[in-house]
Amino acid sequence: MNTVTLNNGIEMPTLGLGVFRVEDYQELVAAIKTAIIEGYRSIDTASIYGNEEAVGEGIRQGIAAAGITRKELFITSKIWNEDMRKGNVSEAYQESLRKIGVDYLDLYLIHWPVADYYLPTWLEMEKLYNEKQVRSIGVSNFHSHHLKELARHSTVTPVINQVEYHPLLTQGELKTYLETHHIQMEAWSPLMNGDILNDQLIVSLSQRYQKSPAQIVLRWDLQNQVITIPKSTNHGRLIENISVFDFELTPSEMDAINGLNQERRIGPDPDNFDF
Repeated sequence: MNTVTLNNGIEMPTLGLGVFRVEDYQELVAAIKTAIIEGYRSIDTASIYGNEEAVGEGIRQGIAAAGITRKELFITSKIWNEDMRKGNVSEAYQESLRKIGVDYLDLYLIHWPVADYYLPTWLEMEKLYNEKQVRSIGVSNFHSHHLKELARHSTVTPVINQVEYHPLLTQGELKTYLETHHIQMEAWSPLMNGDILNDQLIVSLSQRYQKSPAQIVLRWDLQNQVITIPKSTNHGRLIENISVFDFELTPSEMDAINGLNQERRIGPDPDNFDF
């Protein structure tokens, strides 16, 4: 598994497993166990997903089955908006640790930039980081103006901004900002819930390389230096999604996929959400 060095020196796998909307306990436990056996070393969850306990059990079973240690995994969770509004930052972090069953997280994120609350939340997260309770802290769904506001009042730069990113939403201005400030971009919903997989260009490239359309898109992510966390609980798809390190798209093919951009979102705009 390839890794990238974050701005605090921590190594993070470039491809991991997302678990959004996986609600069945046993299904998720089995998927995470399988993923770890097959070589996944990064698992991404969040308190609002309601599945941190299943993530923890899957991790324990996966570690035992694969013969690895906790230190070989990179585990991410996120603080939800209500905990931010209530000021329960430390409490929310400890609750995630308890549910997952670990002593620390490798990455803790602000899930959404809730107006008036994301800055005080970040300052509390800085305390967790400075006290070495968490290895890294970052954000999710932040526009560049949110990050600029954060930078004006904080001392720790986020290591990650996890955002919606796929061939129809390449977020060029934000990506440039992140690169300039050494903040790693990470893609959620990299496959657009499957909507991108029937695109004519993606299909033609999949035929050229004898790879699936999903593998083409995930490879595009990686070559754009974007960490990606596709979601699947299917054994075959788990293997397929991680099997993207044995081929490379050409510069012209990368440009062609970049050219699909429509700034089209399938999720909420971080400047306009109501939760």
